[in-house]
Amino acid sequence: MTVRANTVLLFGATGDLAQRMLLPSLAALHADGLVARDIRIVGTARSGLDDAGYRDFAAAALAKFLPADRQDKAALEAFLGRLSYQPLDATDPAGFAALAAKVGAFEGAVATFLSTAPSLFEPTIAGLGAHGLACGQCRIGLEKPLGSDLASSRAINDAVASVFPESRTFRIDHYLGKETVQNLLALRFGNILFEPLWNAQHIEHVQITVAETVGLEGRVGFYDGAGALRDMVQNHMLQLLALVAMEPPARFDATAIRDEKVKVLRSLRPLTAADSVTGQYVAGAVDGAAVPGYAEELGKPSDTETFVALKAHVDNWRWKGVPFFLRTGKRLPQRRTEIVIQFRAVPHSIFAERGAVAKPNRLIIGIQPDENVGLTVMAKVPGLDREGLRLREVQLDITTPNAFAGARRRIAYERLLLDLIEGDPTLFVRRDEVEAQWSWVDAIRRGWASEGLTPRSYTAGSWGPSAAIGLAERANVSWHD
Repeated sequence: MTVRANTVLLFGATGDLAQRMLLPSLAALHADGLVARDIRIVGTARSGLDDAGYRDFAAAALAKFLPADRQDKAALEAFLGRLSYQPLDATDPAGFAALAAKVGAFEGAVATFLSTAPSLFEPTIAGLGAHGLACGQCRIGLEKPLGSDLASSRAINDAVASVFPESRTFRIDHYLGKETVQNLLALRFGNILFEPLWNAQHIEHVQITVAETVGLEGRVGFYDGAGALRDMVQNHMLQLLALVAMEPPARFDATAIRDEKVKVLRSLRPLTAADSVTGQYVAGAVDGAAVPGYAEELGKPSDTETFVALKAHVDNWRWKGVPFFLRTGKRLPQRRTEIVIQFRAVPHSIFAERGAVAKPNRLIIGIQPDENVGLTVMAKVPGLDREGLRLREVQLDITTPNAFAGARRRIAYERLLLDLIEGDPTLFVRRDEVEAQWSWVDAIRRGWASEGLTPRSYTAGSWGPSAAIGLAERANVSWHD
């Protein structure tokens, strides 16, 4: 039986993620009474703060990043009272004794959230294990990146497994905490309308787009060593693909759902060079403002891709012959994450002789910035039809904030932190999933290297290289822009 943690240990407690997401999420959970009164939060990082200094730091972060409607003075003061802090240099094993003493004041299970540089993972985990912070009910949440390829990912996973068993290892992909992503399961498996049609017989193709308007935004050191394929496709986009393509799980639990996801990831067909396009943005304009090119932001030439488009296939009975088009990039015209399910045309249109065109249905699942589900259906245009019967696409929209006006919208980390505290692994990524993702991505990178492919230029503010359009058009597909 899983025991609720009564101590949350935050590594990287003064970092950007902690300020923007972790502290605001924990404060929101506290304000709504979703974490028990006895839970304490211990932050640790290199900064030489004491408890009072960290509370001041957290207060400033919450004033900046916590939404205005959550700025309740009494609730914030009570939340800050939960916080304590212990400085730590994770490369110095001796420092963990003081951290353990700080945490030791709170008996019970510890939920550790590790948001540090990947180079610190192994010494941090070793320090936790050596000083009693990996007890029988203790668990660890790991923020990406979990390696840069399959070999480095296995090395990290091996280090984690030497201290924390798989059942107490929670690999975080924050996309899985988004409401609309979770709604994929409800949409598919809670409605008889969709699941019988969710296959190659009725679906022509699938598009998954993750578009960003930003450039490097302070991530120079990490991004140039990663690129779009490893930064976005290997984790977020392949998780979305797996949720779209998975078979119905026998039950709603972590094992059943993750078993079905990993089957999809292992069924991905190896990509050829002709099935991928890479790009790198040059100077242009986004939202009417001039922006520099990638090399200018970086300060040197680079072959790192900031855009990638892929034509993938899941080789199993359900999806045989259905292309999955994946597209992600920086400095694109819009910030948008969406999934498009393009259904096939009706096999015979009874309206053709009357001059009417029946277009195929399309399901659009918006994930960010707007959470919505839209379905295009054909409807007759009102009129007497003396000049011919006319059909028109009509959009049936479910906008999440409107459909659930009485429910509080929560950011992904609120759900994920609460699940980590309570020990529910359903929305976290299992080791075999991560390694299946890396195996597929590594093969793509080897193909690029063997073909000598380098990124094509695209103007910032455009939808990527023109070759990405050609990738889709060769399959008689147009990107949903």
